[in-house]
Amino acid sequence: MSAERPTLPPVRLHSEAELARAALAAPLLARAVRLARWAGPGTRVGAGGELVEAQLPAAAEHLGLSPDEDGAAYASEAWRLAVDTGLLDVTDPEDDDEAAEDAEEAAEAEGTVTVGEGLAVLTGGSPQDILALWLDGLEAVHADATAPVFDDFADLVQEDGSIDFDALDWDPEAEAEFLDGVLGNLYLLTLAENGAGDTPVPLPALAASMIVPDDMGEPTDDILEQVSEAMMRLDDQFRLLEPIGIVEYRPVDEALLVEEGEGDGSAGLPDDDDVTRYGMVKLTPLGLYGLRSRMLEAGVDAPAVGDLADKGADALLDGIAHYPEAAARSEVELWLARRGTGDAVAAAADLLAAARGTDEGAPLRRLHCQQALALAGPEAEPAVRAVLDDPELGGLARVWLAERGAADVPVPPEAMVFWLAIDTIAAQLDADGDLDELQGLVEGLAGQHSGFFDGAWRVDHPATADVLEAMGRLHSDKKSAKDARKAAFKARSRTGA
Repeated sequence: MSAERPTLPPVRLHSEAELARAALAAPLLARAVRLARWAGPGTRVGAGGELVEAQLPAAAEHLGLSPDEDGAAYASEAWRLAVDTGLLDVTDPEDDDEAAEDAEEAAEAEGTVTVGEGLAVLTGGSPQDILALWLDGLEAVHADATAPVFDDFADLVQEDGSIDFDALDWDPEAEAEFLDGVLGNLYLLTLAENGAGDTPVPLPALAASMIVPDDMGEPTDDILEQVSEAMMRLDDQFRLLEPIGIVEYRPVDEALLVEEGEGDGSAGLPDDDDVTRYGMVKLTPLGLYGLRSRMLEAGVDAPAVGDLADKGADALLDGIAHYPEAAARSEVELWLARRGTGDAVAAAADLLAAARGTDEGAPLRRLHCQQALALAGPEAEPAVRAVLDDPELGGLARVWLAERGAADVPVPPEAMVFWLAIDTIAAQLDADGDLDELQGLVEGLAGQHSGFFDGAWRVDHPATADVLEAMGRLHSDKKSAKDARKAAFKARSRTGA
């Protein structure tokens, strides 16, 4: 492998302005903003910064929610986000010099609340500022989603008033790792749809992707039970994550849970006809941005189309080496657009210079250089003609000129024809392209010249022997395949490799 492959395919992100608008429209953040503007000197908060229970009905009504238990829960959730993101500042009574020294009195004391700096960011900040604040909110919601569920909180309180977390049987790192793994798989599946993410993913498929071993045929009942439990946990988590705007989620049909409870209890995966009832989820454009940001923060190589637009030609050709075709084209178009039509000759010259080399990645660089030059337009012709006599670039230069119908394209010497054939196949082998297409290329190049293998082993290219061995494996004609293998042996004997 010549170039280090990115961990993930490149993602196509919306503009920061569009993403910032989506962040402001996220239901949970929008509610948090409304509560931050609603809060005043008389707003009562507990010692931990939470809105006191007596204030929750009024907060819910301000949000247009019913002042019942559900409305109070939504209001409480929005209030916590307002505090976590700095939309509100809460002063802990224990930090107050005038607070009661007695611990019991301090626990009963109430904090004070003021408008935080985050509110000004949302009203007058840049898109980057808004997205940074939204990311803080995403982290807070992610933490809530991986927190333990308390069936009876009182049972966890020890005699000294502390919480017995060991009794929870809860591993925070494992919980976060599992959810991040699910979100990472969802990210990959979204990119598999060319970044559009128009196809929701069934919740059972996401759960199974984390639990069912890749080499397992028919899942065991134990594995299916684990998948079922994971689905229920993910259902709760995606219900929490949806309001912050990273996913669109269709929850598990509650009637289905009743039906299963009345069944025989046997484990199994849903039928195709019923799969939508088991939950469907897809990432939003804001979700793609948020997950990529979290991955980058964790040190994951998660490229985005446009990352290379302001880099040099060498970084461009190395960077797109293993991009999907459409993403590579978009990246090159952005790179060329950054330089403008006035610099077309200089841009083409930079690309050609970056394509030179005898290292393992050079053939793929030259392939992408040729594809990039196809997007550069006729203005690049002077730079292309300047390399006609270059032993590494002269072949691709002639191909480029011929494809554009240029006049006075010199006939390549035989050595250049052979060299270009070896270089082209080496690039395709490194690109890991479609096997049928590669076989067609191998047979087509070998068939264009009688006695191809008699001359190919003499080509002074570092990949000659490897390419001929590959041609021996790929060529469908037994005699040609045998000739290719013989040629590969001769090439290795000639170079001593």
